[in-house]
Amino acid sequence: MNAYAKMKSKHQQEVNDFPMVFAFSEKQFAEAMGKLGLNPEDTHMIYRLGDTGGFYLKSDAAKLKEMFDRHQCERDEAVALDKTGKGYIYQMFRYELEAHEYDLTEDLEDTLAAIDLTMEAIEGNKALKRGLELAIKSIKKGSILK
Repeated sequence: MNAYAKMKSKHQQEVNDFPMVFAFSEKQFAEAMGKLGLNPEDTHMIYRLGDTGGFYLKSDAAKLKEMFDRHQCERDEAVALDKTGKGYIYQMFRYELEAHEYDLTEDLEDTLAAIDLTMEAIEGNKALKRGLELAIKSIKKGSILK
């Protein structure tokens, strides 16, 4: 497993292990609140996780923020350590290009959203630019459509 996929998997496992619940109906919400040790009317004790259907205890907010901040720092550090763009950066782009079917769409929007980068940021960083170019070349080389 490449370094990017390994880190992504580690981060996902940490998120999966975090005490949050998801609900998409009133019945699921009542069950989810029970899993948190709350009654359905105890909504003053929870925060919503954006528009994901996720909820977590307000008392866990600092822990959740610390985890997400640490994940971002780990990703940023891995990018910063790849001076050529041929290591972690290439793996990151290659993984996300494949995951978002770049070989079919040739659209970077979902890939960039997944790694929280803009084209401006990539253009301003030689290693990021090189890694993206190498990953696209690799994807196109392997595509039966090209």
